[in-house]
Amino acid sequence: MKKESQPNNPLHGVKLADILVYLSQKYTWEELASLIDINSFKNNPSIKSSLKFLRRTPWAREKVERLYLNSIRKEKN
Repeated sequence: MKKESQPNNPLHGVKLADILVYLSQKYTWEELASLIDINSFKNNPSIKSSLKFLRRTPWAREKVERLYLNSIRKEKN
């Protein structure tokens, strides 16, 4: 069985946990909360609570993924 290649998907193979670790190292939790208005970034923030919320909430996950992609693009330039 062959694995499907996704050359046009920059998130292919990137775990949500890795995205959160990257963002939490690049930004403070307060900055993340101001960029993306979700409680798991505001109230007692942690990777674990954020993962739990983002796995259940597609709209929030999309915003986090978009912020991640924008951040790595800026870093490359």
